[in-house]
Amino acid sequence: MDAAAHCKLTILIVEDEWIVRLAIAALLQEAGYTVLEAETGEQALSHLAENPPIDIVFTDIMLGGRLNGWDVAEAFRARYSELPIIYTSGYMTTPPRIVDGGIFFPKPYSPDQIIRACGRLTEHQFVGREAQ
Repeated sequence: MDAAAHCKLTILIVEDEWIVRLAIAALLQEAGYTVLEAETGEQALSHLAENPPIDIVFTDIMLGGRLNGWDVAEAFRARYSELPIIYTSGYMTTPPRIVDGGIFFPKPYSPDQIIRACGRLTEHQFVGREAQ
């Protein structure tokens, strides 16, 4: 999928480390994606409430605030049953709760891994949009 195709897709990045969030957001934007950012699970759910078109959620597991990445993913999946989820964590203190179709990348991850995963996970969504 080329950059022109990516620009039609929106990724929500949920990451409490601002420098990590800034870096991955810049790389995904450079790859052609539209990027929304959230520092906490609560901010991520605000994006859900605002109802923007989100095609994939990329969330850290351990977040500041009441909600963690598992909670964020489950909330989005409750509303959008096919929404692709990418999880990441440098460490986990809870057992994995990865939703079906989700992918986990341990930190540190390669930005190229995330970009490739976004392409794979959203490929069917893009094809579906083109047919409409």
